[in-house]
Amino acid sequence: MFDAHVHILDPRFPLVENNGYLPEPFTIADYRARVDGFGVDGGAVVTASYQGTDQSYLFAALQELGPGWVGVAQLDADATDEDILALDRAGVRALRFNLRRSATDMKLLTTLALRAWDLAGWHAEFYVDASLLLSLEPVFKKLPAVSIDHLGMSTRGLPYLLDLVDRGAKVKATGFGRATIDDVGDALRRLHAVNPSALMFGTDLPGTRARRAFEAADLDLVTEAVGDDLDAVLSGNARAWYRLTDQSPS
Repeated sequence: MFDAHVHILDPRFPLVENNGYLPEPFTIADYRARVDGFGVDGGAVVTASYQGTDQSYLFAALQELGPGWVGVAQLDADATDEDILALDRAGVRALRFNLRRSATDMKLLTTLALRAWDLAGWHAEFYVDASLLLSLEPVFKKLPAVSIDHLGMSTRGLPYLLDLVDRGAKVKATGFGRATIDDVGDALRRLHAVNPSALMFGTDLPGTRARRAFEAADLDLVTEAVGDDLDAVLSGNARAWYRLTDQSPS
């Protein structure tokens, strides 16, 4: 299994308080213990809001995790080309924009996302309620590759998300205990029906600020929703999205 969305909270690296919140540490050792038995052989380490734009922790995490793992970074608008290329050499493959936890200048966001694409082929990942996707259409029209976290977060936003998927966007089947979706299984089936290559499963561990963290029953929901495409949703789709298809998993 390729875990398309995991956060590593290494106490060696400082965190930035976000809306008065600081999470407990969640190290690589903690993560490995938590997913023992699930057959995880690669994944994407995603930078969270409280990790700011200092990606030192991400360099360390990717070095320790080794082949089969990639990173998703957050960067300041004034990050240099060399900053981006250095992260790319370390295994970063995407740029994340957290629109739920912080105000963002859409013009600067677009400029940075396009620069990361042009320099290193990074796609853009968005943590955003899908009900806002229509208002982001001017941005999405300019970006060549986009993915949306946590099933778009809400039932209300699902029609907008389905339309975006129909035009090529990817969706992380993650954070089931975080989203306010009435029927996760139905959302998964509808997204999969629009584009079987769109869904990418991840644990979202440690599940900070979620109502509940990942549990084995989440995999049952995915299995029931996607049928014969399970291997693609649990591994192949994300490996292709993060450009790991020419590498062997760790």
